[in-house]
Amino acid sequence: QVQLVESGGGLVQAGGSLKLSCVASGSISNIINMAWFRQTPGKERELVARIGTHGVINYADSVSGRFVISRDNVKNAVYLQMNNLKPEDTAVYYCNADPWWGPSPSNEASWGQGTQVTVSS
Repeated sequence: QVQLVESGGGLVQAGGSLKLSCVASGSISNIINMAWFRQTPGKERELVARIGTHGVINYADSVSGRFVISRDNVKNAVYLQMNNLKPEDTAVYYCNADPWWGPSPSNEASWGQGTQVTVSS
């Protein structure tokens, strides 16, 4: 089992920046994919960005060019630098760690508790 602890959420004005952090502990040796998802009330959780141990990075179209995902394998951490934030980026952001790299999270994926990001206009 993998435990994930997120930090860095908060309130920011449109055009501002925030950096989310997520540190993994526990059975981390099998983690291949680390990712950030977000969710707003009444909507499904959606992928924001993901990074694999093989170096592949994917971004959602809505954040490409504004957000940057990075990973520190020594610290077992993943980060999300969010720039030029927009009100539509407001959501609860979840860290995800998965031993599989696939089109959607596997049944073996672990999730953080979520951190709120609010962007005011």
